[in-house]
Amino acid sequence: MTYQDEFLIFWKQVTESVEEGTFAKLTMAKTIGKPNLRNIFVRPIYSENGFKVLLKLRYRSRETEDQTEELTLDEAFIILKSHLKTSFLTVVLFTTTKDVLFKVNKKGVGSFTENPPTFSDITQAKMDD
Repeated sequence: MTYQDEFLIFWKQVTESVEEGTFAKLTMAKTIGKPNLRNIFVRPIYSENGFKVLLKLRYRSRETEDQTEELTLDEAFIILKSHLKTSFLTVVLFTTTKDVLFKVNKKGVGSFTENPPTFSDITQAKMDD
């Protein structure tokens, strides 16, 4: 099974956590090399108009301003998938019931592990976060 297939299984857990109301945050970390892009954060926005996420690109250099964008979960998936194995090797899903770590090894094999939850509460994202 390729890391892309494993990532789809991981992403199913992301969508389930949204449906269950337990999604707290998602973080891409462990960069490949030393790119200017340091992290990608995805935080929830629960509203009457449905679920959206605030996607934040955090950069290393102070000259590059962080970018923040409000997206649907599907739009965020496309962006995250494009950075997987090109910029980042690790994605962590934080929910109020468990944390799920997805990682791609040097051979391009994806795997995920579950850990006890880091967050007990969900903090809504705001555009100025």
